[in-house]
Amino acid sequence: MTFDVDRRGVLKAFSGAGLAALAPRISWALTPTETDAFFRLDSIAQAALVREGEVSPLELAQAAIRRIELLNDKLNAVITPIFEPALERAQNGLPSGPFTGVPYLFKDLMDYQGHRTAYGSRATINHISDHTHIFGTRVLEAGVNILGKTNTPELGLLGTTEPLAFGPTRNPWDLSRSSGGSSGGAAAAVASGMVPSAQGSDGGGSLRVPSSCCGLFALKVSRGREISPEPLEPWRLDVKGHITRSVRDSAALYALTERQGTGAHFPPVGFVKRALDRKLKIGLVMTGINGRKPSPEVEAEILATAKLCESLGHEVVEADFPLEGERLKDAFIAIWSSFATGFKSSLEAQTGAPVGEDVLEPWTLYMDEYFQKHGKAHLEAATSYFAELGDDMEKMTQQYDVLLSPVLSTAAPKLGEQGPLVEGDQLLQDALDYVNYTPVYNISGQPAMSVPLGWTASGLPVGSQFASGRGNEKILFKLAYQLEEARSWHERWAPCSAARLDC
Repeated sequence: MTFDVDRRGVLKAFSGAGLAALAPRISWALTPTETDAFFRLDSIAQAALVREGEVSPLELAQAAIRRIELLNDKLNAVITPIFEPALERAQNGLPSGPFTGVPYLFKDLMDYQGHRTAYGSRATINHISDHTHIFGTRVLEAGVNILGKTNTPELGLLGTTEPLAFGPTRNPWDLSRSSGGSSGGAAAAVASGMVPSAQGSDGGGSLRVPSSCCGLFALKVSRGREISPEPLEPWRLDVKGHITRSVRDSAALYALTERQGTGAHFPPVGFVKRALDRKLKIGLVMTGINGRKPSPEVEAEILATAKLCESLGHEVVEADFPLEGERLKDAFIAIWSSFATGFKSSLEAQTGAPVGEDVLEPWTLYMDEYFQKHGKAHLEAATSYFAELGDDMEKMTQQYDVLLSPVLSTAAPKLGEQGPLVEGDQLLQDALDYVNYTPVYNISGQPAMSVPLGWTASGLPVGSQFASGRGNEKILFKLAYQLEEARSWHERWAPCSAARLDC
């Protein structure tokens, strides 16, 4: 196998919007610590090499598998390798599409026919999916090559990825830290350079949280934007999506997975390719759901982002979420905890026996108990509150083009601090304080993104969250391109990555 790549082809691959300025800085001379020449390229650039005949899908797959094998023992990002089928697909032919041959990973919460989907749980650790979710089908039709499934907390119920079934996923920037959740395995895989992009999902911040922890880009779309077989319910929190290093990768992938034609709830966005060409009024929100501000180091980075926006000509003014913290908390936990009860009830119906800690994690059982005691009473009220808050947030986004806030109250916590073995009442409080800014957009159904613009003094990433009105993903992508051009993060690589192998 060779990694000799024609530079002309690479420059052509980078000639599109967003990363064009990076092309002259790409070097194909490997340092002694680097693994191969491909990991520095995003998905669009890798696909361009395949189309130009400069590299084969098999070479890309072999290189990515080698990176996973080198890094996964330290990071535990990929918990279900699918290497042999991926190599066979690379050799025998992949669908012709915009991402033909590009290595990609699915999250352990999404069904992929013929392969394990354990939902991060010991209870379903041997479950083999009998179908592929339509979201995954859309990505597969674009030609990506699935190399495996990524780690997630049990049922995706936490903002850290530390399932008892598979063990914790470690943050490539600091192995003692959480990679975030619930798409923590996907984020660690992309941040370390195993793959250029990966699938995730977001029910309370699960795309934005790990992207903030790992220094990546992710956008949660509006409720009803993404392709899905499920009916659109006003209480639905979760959407599927992608975690990437480049804005253009996310923009292109979202164009593939948005609803179109009959059943679409918004006019299609398509592939957004250009940065903003106008000035915005940005509302800066520092006070979170719990009525408190973030840690000083996070606050400093978000204020730096606000100054960056002003330097780009945008107007930034202070703002506050139009919400009642206790009502939001009760409504969100009612829906959140109902997932645990639904899963536990299904298991008990199948086995005919009660399910205990030998099957489900203490946190999942705590959430089921919470729902039985408190959640049922709040469930009906939650639906009406979702509609009320959604209307209030829409009115707010008519006053501002975009809202800016932290993604999280702190940088990535130490592993174990918010793991599933922490006492339930304490973990509930800690988890809500941590994700103090993300669930509001799952409730309102508005799009929101995490942009990797800040790092703490100790080198941990800090994401900046931007949000807009329902269906307004285009303005977020355009702003993201502008921020990417102004403050490029692509040359920053974590210690435990294909660029440095310092782990």
